[in-house]
Amino acid sequence: MLSIERFDHDIKSIYKKHNDRFIYDSLPGAGPQMAPRLLAAMGSNRERYQSSEEVQKYAGIAPVTERSGKKEWIHWRYSCTSFLRQTFVEWAGQSVRYSFWAKAYYLQQAAKGKPHNTIIRALAFKWIRILFRCWKTKTAYDESTYLEALKRKGSPLLKYAVESKF
Repeated sequence: MLSIERFDHDIKSIYKKHNDRFIYDSLPGAGPQMAPRLLAAMGSNRERYQSSEEVQKYAGIAPVTERSGKKEWIHWRYSCTSFLRQTFVEWAGQSVRYSFWAKAYYLQQAAKGKPHNTIIRALAFKWIRILFRCWKTKTAYDESTYLEALKRKGSPLLKYAVESKF
C-alpha cells in the first residue's frame, strides 16, 4: 500500500470512530472528503474557540477592514492557515448543490452582480456560524430547522427564493 493510500485509509478509519462524526456527516456537500477536513478544522476541544468569529478569523474567511485617515479598505486575511480557508471555501462551493438556502443565497448574490469567489467566501462565512453552533451544542445540522429560523427572522433570502422560483 502506498503511503498516501495508507494515510487515506487511516483518516477514514479514525473519522469513522470519532464521536462528532454525525455532525459533519449531516453537513450538505461535506461528503467523505470534506467531512474529515472540517472535523480537523474544528477539532474536539470545544474550549478552543469561544465564538464563530474566532473560527472565521483563524481560517482566514473573515475580511479585514483597515483605516487610515479618511480612507477605509477591506481585504481578505493574509495571515491564516490557507488549508483551513481552502477547506471552508471548497465546502461552501459544494453546499450550493445540496442546500436549498445556500443555492438561493448564491443565486441572490449572483443576481446582484457579485463575482463567484466573493459569493463563495461569503457563503463560507455563513456556514462557519452554523457549523460552530452545531459543534458547540453537539447537534447535527438540519436544513429544515435552519429554514425555519430564517422564516422566523423574516429573512429576505427566503422571499428571494420564493419569488425567483429557481
